[in-house]
Amino acid sequence: MNGPDSGPSYRDRNMPRLRILSLFCLTLCCAAYSYSAPPASTPVRYSPIPVDAIYGPVQPNGTADDALASGKVERTVFPMAARASKPWRIAFLFPHVKDPYWVSCSSALISEARRLGVAIDILPASGYDDLAGQLQLMDDAIAARYDAIVISPIGMTANNASIAKARAAGIPVFELANDSRSDDLTIKITTSLREMGRQATRWVLDDARKRGLKTVNLGLLPGPLGAGWVKGEVDGTRYAAQVADLEVNIIDIRYGDSDASEQTELASQMLAKFGSKLDYIIGCTGCAPAAIAPLKVAGQANRIKLVAFDLTGEIADAIRSGDIAAAADTRAVSQARVAINAAVNVLEKRQPRLPHTLLIQLGMVDQQNFVRYPFESSIAPENYKLQLKYDPNKS
Repeated sequence: MNGPDSGPSYRDRNMPRLRILSLFCLTLCCAAYSYSAPPASTPVRYSPIPVDAIYGPVQPNGTADDALASGKVERTVFPMAARASKPWRIAFLFPHVKDPYWVSCSSALISEARRLGVAIDILPASGYDDLAGQLQLMDDAIAARYDAIVISPIGMTANNASIAKARAAGIPVFELANDSRSDDLTIKITTSLREMGRQATRWVLDDARKRGLKTVNLGLLPGPLGAGWVKGEVDGTRYAAQVADLEVNIIDIRYGDSDASEQTELASQMLAKFGSKLDYIIGCTGCAPAAIAPLKVAGQANRIKLVAFDLTGEIADAIRSGDIAAAADTRAVSQARVAINAAVNVLEKRQPRLPHTLLIQLGMVDQQNFVRYPFESSIAPENYKLQLKYDPNKS
């Protein structure tokens, strides 16, 4: 693994992205994006991952940020687990695989499953509007008697009953990335979602001071209403705005699925109504890239700066090109690696003392630190093709 002062070299490769934009009855083409990380065929030597381990007691039915506020926090590193003694079967329930964030999670899980010698199935729903599909996938995973289940829940509370059902069936359930208020999880593996919002907003405030702005007008494209990570983004942004030494006005928030076409339309609507007032737009991993073309169409790309709440390869390329100014980083690859390693440690009964929550420490990337940023902790390797299954008995 490259150290914190030496990020991987980037080599361009093309990735197809959203092409068609409808705005004011016009149709335009968005730019294609490319990113590179270590080639998929090249083994990556990972270092232990910096985390905040949170031990109970914590606030009942709380979020990961509630646990951070109420539990005992130990800043440490999470070492990778030793190879498993048997090919445990682990199911991973994703909300979807429609954007690079979840593809990056998949790459880490497949790589670690191969190293650990365990079998995994990644079971995606069709999107954040497919709660019924994710609940059915949980029922299927329980019926299939997986040894462990790792869920990225669609809702803050909507998955709680199904998580409790799995626990009652004797299956440990872990949380990955998306937060919930379930108390039936074995371990939560995520980041401080409020801090993600705070970091992105603090970058905006620092930049606004450099621009000499006395008042900052923000628009938010945070993602689907009701998702735990979306609430964290918005809450963190609101908090940073409230304590800022500048006047900060959040003048528009538009929620919607992280699908690129929907987010393009939401960005277009925001700019049509508030484009003359906005100074910055902050958007999620599917939202920020989808706002690039609407900004250009509106003639506002040189005035309104675009910031991302999280990092993908697409967003990294947009930072390099200047289309996106900066991104907070929840380190998707690191989160997924910790989740599968934590599950194996529990199945192997290697940890007598389990944390309630493991928070992967956040990053922040812009053009100033781009060349030395450790992108391999966040982005799938170059040329990685989405894979949803690994079985050591069949490889």
